[in-house]
Amino acid sequence: MKEVLTQAESKMQKTISVLISEYMAIRAGRANPAVLDKIMVDYYGTPTAINQLAAVSVSEARMLTIQPWDASILRAIEKAIQTSELGINPQNDGKIIRLAFPQLTEERRREIAKEIAKMSEDSKIAIRSIRRDAIEKMKSMKKNVEISEDDLKQGEKKAQDLTDKYVKEIDGLFEKKQKEIMEI
Repeated sequence: MKEVLTQAESKMQKTISVLISEYMAIRAGRANPAVLDKIMVDYYGTPTAINQLAAVSVSEARMLTIQPWDASILRAIEKAIQTSELGINPQNDGKIIRLAFPQLTEERRREIAKEIAKMSEDSKIAIRSIRRDAIEKMKSMKKNVEISEDDLKQGEKKAQDLTDKYVKEIDGLFEKKQKEIMEI
């Protein structure tokens, strides 16, 4: 039973990690190199992340600079950014690419707030699904007489406690990100 709960907690922690990385990739009016993480560049036939091809830095509050280690890849990086869903037009001066992040409008902030609310709700659903799977495993263990009725009840309570803990953490992450977006 302990093994089932340990696996469930591990999966719940991974769910939190995924949510954090999704939140980092959201463009919130400030320059954040994480927004480029999902953009792949065709580098000699291999899809490669921008941060593996170039130095990405924040030069100003709303400006990212991308300086490729191989100058021949500059056009490919620019094209990948243009075709991505980032919604920012890169400025290429022949040596580096600059991405200027515009100030967010109130309407765009609300859209982003809805997106992060959906992400947090999806994460909560994943957490509850992990709890349900763990309880199902424990019930099957009881059915196979591997654990007692008391162990099952105790296990269900521990699974619920883990769920409550991680749902509360998701709520905290959501509130922090929402505050960040609405205050910019």
